[in-house]
Amino acid sequence: MTATSHNARGHDGPTGSTTPVTSVSFDKGTRLGEQLGTISPPVPAHAPHDQALAGFTEPVLAEHPARHALHRQGASPPSGDTPPTDTPSSMAQSTTPFSNMPPIPPADPAEPKGLHTVESDLVLAARRPWPGLPGADIDAAVEAGMLAAAAAAVENTVRAQQVFGGDRPTAPESIAHTTTGAVATAAAALQRQGLPPDVITPVNWTGFGAVIPVLAGSPGAGASVLAAVLADVLQLGRHRVLLVDPADPPRSGLSAAARAQGPWLAHPHPQVRIRFSWRAQALLAQLETCLPVLSPGMVPPPRWWRPPMQQPHATVVDLGHDPWRVTAHPLAGAGAWLRRGIPQPRPLVVVRPSRPSLLHAEQVLARLDHWISAAVATAPVQLVVMGTKRWPTGVAGAAGRRVSALLPDAVFVPHDPDLAAAGITAEVTPPRLRQAITPVLRRWGLLPDTATHSRRSSTRRRS
Repeated sequence: MTATSHNARGHDGPTGSTTPVTSVSFDKGTRLGEQLGTISPPVPAHAPHDQALAGFTEPVLAEHPARHALHRQGASPPSGDTPPTDTPSSMAQSTTPFSNMPPIPPADPAEPKGLHTVESDLVLAARRPWPGLPGADIDAAVEAGMLAAAAAAVENTVRAQQVFGGDRPTAPESIAHTTTGAVATAAAALQRQGLPPDVITPVNWTGFGAVIPVLAGSPGAGASVLAAVLADVLQLGRHRVLLVDPADPPRSGLSAAARAQGPWLAHPHPQVRIRFSWRAQALLAQLETCLPVLSPGMVPPPRWWRPPMQQPHATVVDLGHDPWRVTAHPLAGAGAWLRRGIPQPRPLVVVRPSRPSLLHAEQVLARLDHWISAAVATAPVQLVVMGTKRWPTGVAGAAGRRVSALLPDAVFVPHDPDLAAAGITAEVTPPRLRQAITPVLRRWGLLPDTATHSRRSSTRRRS
């Protein structure tokens, strides 16, 4: 059989090529295999070089790895390296010391479509509805697409295991692109319905009464509990109250705060709705969506949260679900409730009576501090400590510069075991929790001062 050589692409070529690479003939490879005790079938002349090398035993490959690597690359050995003689006897004798060496793995196959490629395709799909879509919304849209693709793959697997065939399975990649595009489209539409791009102009909050954003200083601080307590105190004081819940429905701490889902709906976008329900005499506004992920830009701007009835006296906003992102970008989404305006919002910061909670709150306020200095956001005016009546020993000393400025007027809301176990329900919050926060609302003029009222009553009785 005639010996062949291989060109730079690894294909068989004529012996007289310009840069020949000497290769052992297939007949010689077969004879060598017979001599070493391994008989390999002959390989066709048109087979790739790696298949031709498969006729040799693994110890022979281990003897000269550099030389075989050069064969795969289609290059000649270095000038100072004299190739060993390809005689069966010499190669058989030299393989003895390397008989226990592991085999060289074959060349890696072509890399399949990796995760980074799929994500890059979804990023392009997310940017298609609006090139100016913020990065946070692009990330959320990609996450929604990946999650939808995973769910579709699981569903296809279940269908394949069923005895009776079902509907034709949908390609997960197609589901991912569709979901990503839907999230990006909704976020782009709602972003362009938001507050004016001029961040210096104050926002007109007159349609919402007194705006009270409740910001969590740390995870699990109790912002949703405080928001419900504030709404209960105000409505018991005969105020019309709007309780805004801009969190993802599965992450909401107020998901069970209404007695029943209300009939009123606002439709900022076909994929995003706002449902207004009753919590006693307070109106609870919550988000609804059929998409798997709610991006920051999909949270409707404040004007969509205005109730379809009389103007409220006060609006309490629960911002406890994502304070880290809200304080970094309070220009859109839920962070818009922190925007400076007329009348000025009164943000509260909620913490736990622990050193880690105070340290985390300091970082949250540090992120918001840049927007406060730029006259975009409103600085928090009140610190509320949940779950205690006083500071534990050594905890208050962990407060940073920004939290320390709020320590003198800090309000302590005591622990309630029933509320801690059940969370916020449709029942009114415990009286002692409402009593703890009532002085703050009186100081802000949202509730009548009982001391002044009692003095006036006693004066009238005397006269």
